[in-house]
Amino acid sequence: MNPLISADDLAAELAGPRPPVLLDVRWSLQGPPGRLDYERDHLPGAVFVDLDTELAAPPGPAGRHPLPAAADLESAFQRAGVTADREVVAYDADNGSAAARAWWLLRWAGHERVRVLDGGYRAWTAGGRPVTTEVPEVVSSGFQVVPDSLPVIGAEEAARLARSGRLLDARAPERYRGEVEPIDPRAGHVPGALNAPFAANTAEDGTWRSPEELAERFRALGVDGTAPVGAYCGSGITACSALLALEHAGLSGPGNPAALYAGSWSHWSADPANPAATGPLPGA
Repeated sequence: MNPLISADDLAAELAGPRPPVLLDVRWSLQGPPGRLDYERDHLPGAVFVDLDTELAAPPGPAGRHPLPAAADLESAFQRAGVTADREVVAYDADNGSAAARAWWLLRWAGHERVRVLDGGYRAWTAGGRPVTTEVPEVVSSGFQVVPDSLPVIGAEEAARLARSGRLLDARAPERYRGEVEPIDPRAGHVPGALNAPFAANTAEDGTWRSPEELAERFRALGVDGTAPVGAYCGSGITACSALLALEHAGLSGPGNPAALYAGSWSHWSADPANPAATGPLPGA
């Protein structure tokens, strides 16, 4: 299943007899809270899902945005009306990096029919499509999470993957190189990791680049769909953009899914025993 859906196709599906469950996942690391955007207006029928409190566990030793417990995630998706037999579409403000977190978590939870709105809220409103302040009445569902339907790795596995496969660092180049680190304990990157900034997955208007463009970019990093691949970022959010981009490019998917280092750099850098490489090259 294509992990993306265009605004036109979503509009047609929402007007159909069985519209998808629509999740508003607008979020920014710097704030303000995405709920304020949702309350201002949102796509008709959309339910707000809070990335910080529902799509992540509280910050702690496992990182800034650890994976939520399966039971907590199940409750969040049930509240949003998610069912196993109905398609789900997630959207954020524009570039899909936050919506990709919802996409990945639903896939990790065993849901097979999940897509991200290409270009997000900006693409929807750019076409003059309707928005609303009305909060839909949602019947809590019986959706059951089947955890670990997609692979998750920790620090030791990430280190091995950086040596024996391809470990992609989705952060901005200056953070990868260790020139700045505005959030986490130390600067740098996992030794052996390759920089694949999530911002390059989308065009200036927030729409995703074509599968051909993405495949060319990832193949230049040695990702060919055969060797094992994993991705990390600062705290496991924008790494999901890399995972979606890999699937969109045809370099990951059923039978050969890329893995998420869920704790990401916020977890790695908190342990002084973990080495940090700096500069533009992967390092030892």
